[in-house]
Amino acid sequence: MTDEFVSDNFAGDGIWSEESDWEGLDFDVEGDEESHVPAPTLAVVGRPNVGKSTLVNRIIGRREAVVQDVPGVTRDRVSYEGTWNGRRFMVQDTGGWEPDAKGLQQSVARQAEHAMQTADAILVVVDAVVGATATDEAVAKVLRRSKTPVLLVANKVDDERTEAEAAALWSLGLGEPYAVSAVHGRGTGDLLDQVLAVLPETPREGTRTGGPRRVALVGKPNVGKSSLLNKLAGDERSVVHNVAGTTVDPVDSVIELGGRPWRFVDTAGLRRKVSHASGAEFYASLRTKGAIEAAEVAILLIDASEPITEQDLRVLGMVADSGRALVIAFNKWDLVDEDRRLQLDREIDRDLVRVPWAQRVNISAQTGRAVQKLVPALDTALESWDKRIPTGRLNTWLKEVVAATPPPMRGGRLPRIMFATQAGTRPPTFVLFTTGFLEAGYRRFLERRLREEFNFDGSPVRISVRVREKRDRRKR
Repeated sequence: MTDEFVSDNFAGDGIWSEESDWEGLDFDVEGDEESHVPAPTLAVVGRPNVGKSTLVNRIIGRREAVVQDVPGVTRDRVSYEGTWNGRRFMVQDTGGWEPDAKGLQQSVARQAEHAMQTADAILVVVDAVVGATATDEAVAKVLRRSKTPVLLVANKVDDERTEAEAAALWSLGLGEPYAVSAVHGRGTGDLLDQVLAVLPETPREGTRTGGPRRVALVGKPNVGKSSLLNKLAGDERSVVHNVAGTTVDPVDSVIELGGRPWRFVDTAGLRRKVSHASGAEFYASLRTKGAIEAAEVAILLIDASEPITEQDLRVLGMVADSGRALVIAFNKWDLVDEDRRLQLDREIDRDLVRVPWAQRVNISAQTGRAVQKLVPALDTALESWDKRIPTGRLNTWLKEVVAATPPPMRGGRLPRIMFATQAGTRPPTFVLFTTGFLEAGYRRFLERRLREEFNFDGSPVRISVRVREKRDRRKR
């Protein structure tokens, strides 16, 4: 059973009608964990400001890559998942490639070169209006030696007049230039058809897909999010001021921690209610929500020196509802005395009861105290978020738990759990097929025991129930 089948047919509470829905599935074999076929990678390269990120957004069908009419906005190698005509692949956005780059641009160039070395197909993007520049020719010279399939994209072809200018790009020696307008979508469907024609079904051996794990820094205004980002980065990536609300736009930074790159997004602090915000604050709240949705794990910063506020709990609820992994960082721990620690323990027991599974770390962004403990906490949370339990092992465990503690009776009948399956990951989602409704309290009991057995620290776990439809036997 694929994730898609389970998600489409059984995810969420509802009914199921026939044992034939699942009788062909082998739930008794230990280790029948589904194989997740890695997706091939399509790298998008070119000089700065030719519209690479706009094209990436067009290909994946959503606005995730940061776009701005200024050269050099994209600095890091970032991967997104895309599909076309039912085929799945990774799209890797890169910084502008300059052959004689220095300093920051040299680092950007290395990122782009790495993408070319590891990708399964390459789109080299050229501004058709400007025409081939010396940098484009240098890129083409490198790519002509590549064994990886290369497609030449003439971007910014918004009308028929520009198509003639695009034809001049044959001179680069990369074959036919595919005329597109990433902004308007013109020609992108034909381009993607060609991409599928050259892209292998699976990535070549030895390549790695994906990219830095995405972390959202969230919390109320002036809790220390930008200070923490700067401390982790070792430089001033974000503007810090003791006036609340300094950060408005999410700020992306790729930072190396624990020997691996992490993509941190510093978000604006959220007011008590979005309806109380106006203008820039309102849109900052929306962008913060979008940053949480685009992240894999969130670090919620709470000021440990002050009582937990309604604003803290609102942000917590936003993260919990998003289904993201979670680490709670109690900041300004250097200002916490013994009395405050005792009071904070009581507040945690009272106010954070919704997320007892969240990883907790006590830090000081100002002094750097214990910030190195964030990486192990993030690793644990993400490992739980990605975790998949083999169906055989899951049902063996469930049978033992239900035998020891049966569900409560409803209407004089004892509901039976026929079997369970993990419908998906990120977050781990489980579906129980039953003969009767399971009380919310019993579901919470199963979630607690599930966590104890399989260790889902740092990640939410979702359990839904499918109740067998009652059939009228007299009509047979």
